Amino acid sequence: MDAIDYQRAADLSSALRANAQSGSAVIGGGTNLLDLMKGGVARPVRLIDITHIAGLDQVSTLPGGGLRIGATVRNSDLANHPLVRDRYPLLSQALLSGASAQLRNMATVGGNLMQRTRCHYFYDSVYAECNKRRPGSGCAAQQGFTRMHAIFGADARLDANAPVATAQAPLAGTQASGTLPVSQCIAVNPSDMNVALAALDATIRVTGPRGERVIAMSDFHRLPGTTPERDNNLDPGELITSIDLPVSAFSAHAHYLKIRDRASYAFALVSVAVALDMNGTTVRDARIALGGVAHKPWRALEAERMLVGHPLDPLALEQAAASIVRTAQPYPGNAFKVKLVQRGVVRAVRQAAEGASA
Repeated sequence: MDAIDYQRAADLSSALRANAQSGSAVIGGGTNLLDLMKGGVARPVRLIDITHIAGLDQVSTLPGGGLRIGATVRNSDLANHPLVRDRYPLLSQALLSGASAQLRNMATVGGNLMQRTRCHYFYDSVYAECNKRRPGSGCAAQQGFTRMHAIFGADARLDANAPVATAQAPLAGTQASGTLPVSQCIAVNPSDMNVALAALDATIRVTGPRGERVIAMSDFHRLPGTTPERDNNLDPGELITSIDLPVSAFSAHAHYLKIRDRASYAFALVSVAVALDMNGTTVRDARIALGGVAHKPWRALEAERMLVGHPLDPLALEQAAASIVRTAQPYPGNAFKVKLVQRGVVRAVRQAAEGASA
């Protein structure tokens, strides 16, 4: 057994100092990190417990509206918080769809943001080919069981830092000669919370050696590109301190749909987060984000634009759903997700329009 040092950070400054040391890992609830350690995927020599830092476990209103959620707020507490249930029912629904009640009682929202893929080839070190564990080694999943894997954004020719709209554009041509070898990855982001946060235009507040900064949720997670070992755009030594939600016009018409192999404690084959601002039967504004289909929460920007300003008639909704899958790149084992995405979006939009809530 490897020796591991445990440190309980008393404040943010001490957490940052400890996290700057080589081999450190930050721990909140530990529901993902401990799994990774038991499987030998993560091998930290020092665990920095941030759950006792004052203020990080609070949910508070922002001036002018909006909500600030501390990084160590428990998933279960956030899902059942009165302000979240009232103003952001989409987030509450997504959180209650994730994992089991026992895990939600331990897991923190910061840890949820940092959650790593549940790709079985990543978790099982028997498979030497895993570009996420060993960059450049290959991707065993591409020749394996792909039921849970990505159908969007996995092509390594995509820029991992490109805006969502660019990243979703159709690809043309092949890799140019003389460029760096690609490191493809078809793993997906497993979080339900992240999909709702993407739809709600959340921002992530972080602090690190160079001070504080704010990262848009759309820019926090990465597409695999040529660096699939990186899940997000945190700089070395940075810690998440909070999630900020803007004032929402979507509280009356929101729905989170999770399609999975069993009713509880299962990751999504496809999930759909929909938030609508309605004027009668006409859509004033729309947000659609997908989970279980890409390395990051996948915003359906074109479909959103197609819905805005129009009544939700069946043809318009079917066309908007079809626009989402035009750039899909499925494998034989997950080709069913193309239809599943379309049908899931149609169902979730209809339920949101009807006023489904937590």
